[in-house]
Amino acid sequence: MPSNIGVVCFPTVGGSGILATELGVALAKRGHRVHFVCTGMPTRLEPGLDNIFFHGVEAKDYPVFPSAPYALALASRLVEVVQYEQLDIVHVHYAIPHATSAYLAKAILGNGRPKILLTLHGTDVTLVGSDPSYLAITRFSILQSDFVTVPSESLRDQTYNKLSIPPEFPIEVVPNFVDMDRFRPAAVIDRSHLAALFYRCPKVVTDIYGDATVLIHVSNFRPVKRIADVLDIFRRVASVRNAVLVLVGDGPDRSRAEAFARQHDLWHRVAFLGKQEHVGSWLTLADIFLFPSENESFGLAALEAQSTGLPVVGSDAGGIREVVEDSVTGFLHSVGDTAAMAQSVIDLIDDKNRRHQMGLAARSRVNERFRLDGLVTRYERIIEDLAAGH
Repeated sequence: MPSNIGVVCFPTVGGSGILATELGVALAKRGHRVHFVCTGMPTRLEPGLDNIFFHGVEAKDYPVFPSAPYALALASRLVEVVQYEQLDIVHVHYAIPHATSAYLAKAILGNGRPKILLTLHGTDVTLVGSDPSYLAITRFSILQSDFVTVPSESLRDQTYNKLSIPPEFPIEVVPNFVDMDRFRPAAVIDRSHLAALFYRCPKVVTDIYGDATVLIHVSNFRPVKRIADVLDIFRRVASVRNAVLVLVGDGPDRSRAEAFARQHDLWHRVAFLGKQEHVGSWLTLADIFLFPSENESFGLAALEAQSTGLPVVGSDAGGIREVVEDSVTGFLHSVGDTAAMAQSVIDLIDDKNRRHQMGLAARSRVNERFRLDGLVTRYERIIEDLAAGH
């Protein structure tokens, strides 16, 4: 029987919004009716898909409020959508405010519906959840959810430890997934689009059509992504090898990154693309993916890179080690050790055969553990069990 599912997420380029959107779309393709309840159209949600509905949330400003009360506006909107659309499940991504709003909506409705499926993504536990001012409500929102999932063993352990969740409370690990048809190596690599990014320096354009190694990083440019480390790795590599760097994404650290590139005379070899709709097409033009994050609950960007056949060089932090197999599909080093990361990049530049073998191993590992179909089926079973009252 098809379920009627509400999906609450932040409509951004972050991993949580991407996972929520692609899961919703995959469930809709299986016949379930999926209602996105968000402040804006989620990233990667294409218009015109069957069984997909969108319900906007508008947090209105009032003089008495210091800021627009998003959590209350969301709870109120959920009450309306649950009532009028007869939702069975509300799948919320992030504990606060989304699980909190869903709990409030459920209490208002007062009939035990909808069931709340909560997926934790990391920041709600490692940063917000561990802040004493939010600890109690984060913990309460998790415990009041009907089912809780996390993308990695690392995040599950942190959830129990940082939030003092009772060990008997079940939290299931369901890894993030990737569409391997969308993120796949290109049959033919055409670097003309890449070369066009470096039009200001004819020598770099010539290098790109020659033997330049293309490094790439994709993120939302928040401090946890350590964009300065990405550039420092590249600075070390570019001083001894022919390479260029492509940065995809945008966020609070972009201006500092651009300043770093100018300060260290890297500007002509670094391309800032900003937000991009089709990340996979840029990944296919690259050789190595950089991922030196401070912490990651999973590392969806690294997963998509591996699906495209790229080895990953990054930090051994949080859930990254569950996505990247050190010395097999990439190289992992201590957070902040840009010298070691740069050396790993140089080693891969110098040994093209090993780089190729790592790329093959990366895609093979994605196929074995992180395929879309199998993991969507796991979520589908969870949703069906919840809808049936199990």
